[in-house]
Amino acid sequence: MTKLTTGFEPSLQHYLRSLTAPESPWLAQLRQETAHLSGAQMQITPEQAQFLSLLIHLLSATQVLEIGTFRGYSALAIALALPPSGRLITCDISAHDTAIAADFWQRAGVKEKIELYLAPALETLERLLHHEKKDRFDLIFIDADKRNYDRYFEYSLQLLRPRGVIVVDNILWYGKVADETIQDPTTLTLRAFNQKLATDKRIITSLVPLGDGLMLASKKP
Repeated sequence: MTKLTTGFEPSLQHYLRSLTAPESPWLAQLRQETAHLSGAQMQITPEQAQFLSLLIHLLSATQVLEIGTFRGYSALAIALALPPSGRLITCDISAHDTAIAADFWQRAGVKEKIELYLAPALETLERLLHHEKKDRFDLIFIDADKRNYDRYFEYSLQLLRPRGVIVVDNILWYGKVADETIQDPTTLTLRAFNQKLATDKRIITSLVPLGDGLMLASKKP
């Protein structure tokens, strides 16, 4: 079952989802077929997918980068929203999970829009910079291992075009970031990361409480 929005009562969550545009049949099928598999809670919610699609529309995005593919739900949502000429680069380290993803991309007819890099994300980001992808991407979505969020963000800021947007998932971390009694390494990392972005003069930010929290960072010209 898809995770709910952090902090929302079930009745409010139901109301929110009732106002969200229906998933495409392919997104709904992918979510349903992977709901019983281990780690399914890592998949973004339908309302987050709709929000990413809206950002693509608002930015007139054609070049998107995703850090963390998992089973391809967010990548599928992005690819469906991109114009025919649009391209998504997505990276992950799991051959098993991304094989499920690639199968659905093929079935949905968007596989030609997606380029998968099966390698540690930091290696992929360095490779993209080396191949002159600086200032190239309109939108970058970060949803991978939390301990490397700061490094992913710094690479992403170089790869993002001015006025482009970075979206970072799990910023609320199931409410743990707001509870100072919780001091585990991941929570501490996310808490520090959030504080850094809130005061970073290179960007304009907004925290959107969808799913487990999305931080939006627009790169200043």
